[in-house]
Amino acid sequence: MFKFFRNVASEMRKVSWPSRKELTRYTVTVITTVVVFALFFTVIDLGISELMRVLIDSK
Repeated sequence: MFKFFRNVASEMRKVSWPSRKELTRYTVTVITTVVVFALFFTVIDLGISELMRVLIDSK
């Protein structure tokens, strides 16, 4: 068990951690992408809902 944690610590030292600037850029990119996709799917959902409403009301 101790060997496992020693190996984990050894591997963690090899990790290349992003700088503060890179981390900020990545965070902004992720949040922007999530917002764009949320808006896209909201518009698609509203469009499909309206289409279904029109089809149901026409019968």
